[in-house]
Formats: sequence, C-alpha cells, structure tokens
Amino acid sequence: MIKKIRDFLGLREPIPLALDVACGTGQSTVALKEIASRVVGTDVSREMLARASREAGVRYVEASAEDLPFADGSFQLITVALALHWFDRSRFLAEARRVLEPSGWLIIYDNRFFGEMKENPKHERWYRENYLVRYPSPPRDNEPLTYDECRKHGLRFVEREIYTNEVSFSAEELASYLMTQSNVTAAVDDGAESPESVREWLVESVAPMFEWPRGTFRFGGTIEYLQAVV
Repeated sequence: MIKKIRDFLGLREPIPLALDVACGTGQSTVALKEIASRVVGTDVSREMLARASREAGVRYVEASAEDLPFADGSFQLITVALALHWFDRSRFLAEARRVLEPSGWLIIYDNRFFGEMKENPKHERWYRENYLVRYPSPPRDNEPLTYDECRKHGLRFVEREIYTNEVSFSAEELASYLMTQSNVTAAVDDGAESPESVREWLVESVAPMFEWPRGTFRFGGTIEYLQAVV
C-alpha cells in the first residue's frame, strides 16, 4: 500500500507529518515511516495502543476518528486502513478536512479476504456457506464514498484504485488469520464461543482442503485518494 501511495503522490522526499487514524496495534502507522518523517497514530482502544509497535518518529494518541485532538491544518497526509466502515463518516470527513493542511491528502484503503484458494476452489464455497454462516459479519457501513459526499466536506475525490494481491498460508496460519476477523471476534466477545473452540473448528475445517503444506489465497481492495480543497 505504501509503495502505491508513494507512486501515486509522486513523492521524492518524506512528508513532514502524517496521521494514521484507527491505527490499532500500529502496523499501518509504522509502515507510514517509509514516506513520512514523523507519524501519529490514533485509536479508541487503549488496549490496542498499549500493544502498538514503538519506533523513533512514531507516537500514539488515544482518540476517536470523529474527534481528533489536533490543531487545524496540522497534517500533510492522513491515512485510514481497514477502518472507515466503523466510523460516523460525515463527522470523520469533516474532522479530516479540518486537520489537513490546504491541498493535503486523505487516503483510505482496505484489504479484503475473498475466500478463494488457488489450489482448491472448494475453499470459496466453504468460506461462503460455512464460515460466513457460522460467523456473519457485524453491521458496518460498506457503502462506497461518493464525489458529492466528499465535496460536502471540502474534499475532492481524485481517484479510486482497485488492486488484488496473494497471500500464502498454512492451514494453521489461515485459521489464525480468520480469528482476527471481526466476524470471529464478535462471536467470541458475545460469549457465543471460546477462542479455543473457534480455532479447533477452523483448523479441522480447512486442513483437508490443503493438498500441499501451504495454499495461496486471493486478497484485494481499493485505495481512495481524496485531497483537501484549497
């Protein structure tokens, strides 16, 4: 993602200060160090911030996406990774425009698991008919951003880039990945299942679909480039 952002913006030197909203444990925040001299990550979860990676030039602030504790025009770049669907979008877009400097960039990207296994097409059916039925997605706002929605908040929708990528997993690694999805964490948080029972079911379900020690799985998503209107 960072390489795509660098190429799109045509960056020849680091951005002075960037903000990563809803940073979780800081993976996307630390990645921004490749194109920014200093980075701030924000999240509402104190527990996740406590586990965030510490690195020179990176700091973390507990804050919601809709109420950012920064002065107007503080940042040249804001990123949101895999989180916009949880926000009050109208309030967030207004806050993002406020803390962006004139002509600054808001870049929103995601990365979705398609449930497709290159070596075994049966996996996609299992994912759709078994996994998603047992662990349905929690309510979220998945509607795509619109030009009018962005314009209303002083942002110009410049481009939406669509991409795909592949990830290699063993059966155990795939189970570990699926346990990080909100579908599973919602079931565990509600007390419907224990983490141990979820993992046991996942490994038993996916292991027979692996003809080799590892499988190749398709991911992908969008990168949306918005620029603050001067």
